[in-house]
Amino acid sequence: MSDPLAVIAGLPGVPEAVQEAREAVDRLYRHRVLRRRSPEVSAESALRGARASAAIEGADVPLEPLRMGEVTDPVVQGALRASAELGRLASTWRSAPRQVLARLHALAAAGMTADPGRPRTAPTTADPLGLGPAPGPEETAARMSALAGLVTGSTGAPALVLAAIVHAELAVLRPFGVADGLVARAAERLTLVDLGLDPKSLAAVEVGHADLGDAYAEGLRAYLKGTSEGVGTWVRHCASAVVHGVRETTAICEAMSR
Repeated sequence: MSDPLAVIAGLPGVPEAVQEAREAVDRLYRHRVLRRRSPEVSAESALRGARASAAIEGADVPLEPLRMGEVTDPVVQGALRASAELGRLASTWRSAPRQVLARLHALAAAGMTADPGRPRTAPTTADPLGLGPAPGPEETAARMSALAGLVTGSTGAPALVLAAIVHAELAVLRPFGVADGLVARAAERLTLVDLGLDPKSLAAVEVGHADLGDAYAEGLRAYLKGTSEGVGTWVRHCASAVVHGVRETTAICEAMSR
C-alpha cells in the first residue's frame, strides 16, 4: 500500500467531515479581527487548548487563574509548556519527528517523571482514558517507527488525516508512559499547523476534543479495533474537534471585536 493515509482519507464519511473542517477553518481565517490581532488570538487559543488538554487528563482548572499564572498543577504546567513550544517545533516536525516528540514530552512531563523525553523500555500501566493495556515496548517501538515514516513521507491525504493518526497512535501506544495524552494532542495541533490546514495555530482543537466529552475516548476505542469503520470513526471525530475548536476561536475573535 503506497499511501495508506490516502486510503484512510477515502473511508466512508471522512471526505465530507474533512471538508467541513476545512471550510470551518477557512471561515475563521476571514474574520476581521485577525487582520490586526492574529498573534493575540493564537496566544489565547493556545492557552485554552492547553487548559482543555490538561482537563482531559483530569486536571481541570478555571481559565482566569490559569491566565493569571496562579495554577501550579504539574499536568497543567506541562500542557502550557508544550503548547508554547509548538511554533518553534513546526519547522522540524516532518524532518525529525522523533526528536520533536522527545522535546514535547520533555516539556509536558517535567516534574512528573525522572526521565522526561525518553521512550519507555518497559510495560506501562498508564491508562487515563480507560483504553485498556498499552502495547509492550517492542510493539510500541515498531509502531513509533512506522508513525515517523508517515510523518516524514509523502501523501496525498489531507493534513487532518495525518494529524488524526498521529494523535491516535500516541494516545493508544503511550510511548512514554507519562503525559502521553498531552503529547498526542500537541502533536495533532502541530501537524495541522505544519501541513497548512491551520498555519497560524488558531483553531483550539483540544477544546473541541474536550467539548465532545465521551466521544473522545470512544473514538480512540474505535480506532483500536483496527477496522476501516473504527479508523473512520476516529478521523471523523477529529474533524468534529476541529470544527468545535474553530467555534471556540471564533468566540475569542468576537470578544476581541467588542
